[in-house]
Amino acid sequence: MKKAILGKKVGMTTIFDDNSNAIPVTVILAGPCHVTQKKTLEKDGYEAVQLGFDDKKTKLVTKPEKGHFEKSGVTPKKFVREFKLDDAANYEEGQEVSVSIFEAGDKVDITGISKGKGFAGAVKRHNFNRGPMGHGSMYHRRPGSGGATDPARVFKGSRMPGHMGHERVTAQNLEIAKILPEEHLILIKGAVPGPKKGYVMIKSTVKSSKK
Repeated sequence: MKKAILGKKVGMTTIFDDNSNAIPVTVILAGPCHVTQKKTLEKDGYEAVQLGFDDKKTKLVTKPEKGHFEKSGVTPKKFVREFKLDDAANYEEGQEVSVSIFEAGDKVDITGISKGKGFAGAVKRHNFNRGPMGHGSMYHRRPGSGGATDPARVFKGSRMPGHMGHERVTAQNLEIAKILPEEHLILIKGAVPGPKKGYVMIKSTVKSSKK
């Protein structure tokens, strides 16, 4: 992984390119982040950088967390994640990481927690077909048979009604439309997982689009 930063989803808007084409973008407040810990090959067996984003109230910080952040000389953070960067050895604890590490046109993968939909039936959750909608059918949106009768149980992993959404989702190969370094903003073409004010991880993409 070449580059990574943490951020918070602000919302969506529209910008225009040089040819006056409308481009839907997601606005992300990315950084400034701080290096809260540096993993080394000698001490930890691998190289990585732990980044922290968004200050946390002191009264909400536990003693172990307080000691961890004080060691790196940064204020307590709400959102902390670790990245195995190619140049992790060049980072130092307490160092600030800003959106300027990216450029317009870069391709990135963005990971966030998807919007929670609550309890949902099988038709909405798994895109099942519904039954006939005539009044005599008596079977409209139920999931159908639960499986074989011989085991006398429902197999694990069966697609059933249940909690929908609120899962870790990664949208791959998204393009950065614009960088606003003064406001610490990244504008991403298209949609990004999660609700407004949801935390996201922005990383260099692991694959390129096929042409």
